[in-house]
Amino acid sequence: MDADARTDLVRAAASFLGMWVVMMVAMMLPSLVPMLLRYRQAVGRTGETRLGRLTALVGVGYFFVWAAFGMAAFPLGVALAAVEIAAAGAGARYTDRGRRDRPDRRRPLSFTAWKAHHLACCREAPGRGRTLPADAGTAWRHGLRLGLHCSCCCAGLMAILLVIGVMDLRAMAVVTAAITVERLAPPGERVARAIAPSSSRQDCF
Repeated sequence: MDADARTDLVRAAASFLGMWVVMMVAMMLPSLVPMLLRYRQAVGRTGETRLGRLTALVGVGYFFVWAAFGMAAFPLGVALAAVEIAAAGAGARYTDRGRRDRPDRRRPLSFTAWKAHHLACCREAPGRGRTLPADAGTAWRHGLRLGLHCSCCCAGLMAILLVIGVMDLRAMAVVTAAITVERLAPPGERVARAIAPSSSRQDCF
């Protein structure tokens, strides 16, 4: 790879990361706010007065994990784009027959105990009645843990979004609604179970 190609790749990665972070803030903020409120309550029991700064640090740690997830997803997006370009260059046509014969890249999302664990952590962290230390290190680590749990829980839905296209606003809205309902609706686990099989439908977007 020559210097110009490397420069173009770095610029593309930086552009993707910026777009990804903005998109994650818009998509995850509705479900993140209740988690931040629970953190404020847990720290507020200590009598701490710097709740705003510590809560903001939790949010920064949370989105730092999502930024890392985006950088890991960037090579996948490049690979998918290369496949699409190669198919177009070979004269591929998207017909009804071709659509039936095309391998389904959107596999059903199984609701496993692994996802149930991460979903429960997203819905309950830091735990009812628990008091957290009011210091920056704890706030940062708490944000990282929240980001890790949420990114693992959302991995299937985000994979579907990457395949469909991260700039598809309709797909973004549907995925955002699904993530928010999973975390905020009282029967969140039942909602997640209902979402899982529907994600495999060919015409869901």
